[in-house]
Amino acid sequence: MSIKAKFITLEGVDGAGKSTHIQFIKKYFIEKDLSYVFTREPGGTVLGEKLREILLHNQMQAETESLLMFAARNEHVQEIIKPNLNKGINVISDRFTDATYAYQSGGKNVNIDKITILKDWVHKGLKPDLTLLFDLPVEVSISRLKTNGNLDKFENEGISFHKKIRNSYLNLAKKEPNRFKVINSSKNINTVQDEINLLLDKIFI
Repeated sequence: MSIKAKFITLEGVDGAGKSTHIQFIKKYFIEKDLSYVFTREPGGTVLGEKLREILLHNQMQAETESLLMFAARNEHVQEIIKPNLNKGINVISDRFTDATYAYQSGGKNVNIDKITILKDWVHKGLKPDLTLLFDLPVEVSISRLKTNGNLDKFENEGISFHKKIRNSYLNLAKKEPNRFKVINSSKNINTVQDEINLLLDKIFI
């Protein structure tokens, strides 16, 4: 019996180490001979990547930011996520709607009900099968970001902003413990990747 294609998302504060583990996750799928597409938000489509540049580097009202995030997400869902899942291809996305709850609602105080309305409009009934939440103390994540000289507007925000994002993510994880798996990114890289491996094995083996 064929296994239904899975939708997996990667979340976390900036500097939490998602990028470090993406290649490992791709390698897992290749070694297990599992079909997959890897994508990201904002972005993933031609229009989405243009909106990404605007969103990451231009200041705007927080509600405008939320609307543009969902505009990019609508293209992403319709062009990438749903078509691949319908073809039986697993989809791995670097961020999805949880990021909007964390950044725009948690970090910038956009009314959470407005974000839920947009979520239900754009992808009602579609949610990740597994969300890997890479977590670590904000002081550590900011220290990591300082080693990168090319920061976007979110990465350049102050410590209080990043703390609100982290708290928002952890609250989301408490509400959906079956979907969210919180990974301590401050651990040794091999330990973290062993944990990722076990979590992926649970849904694919």
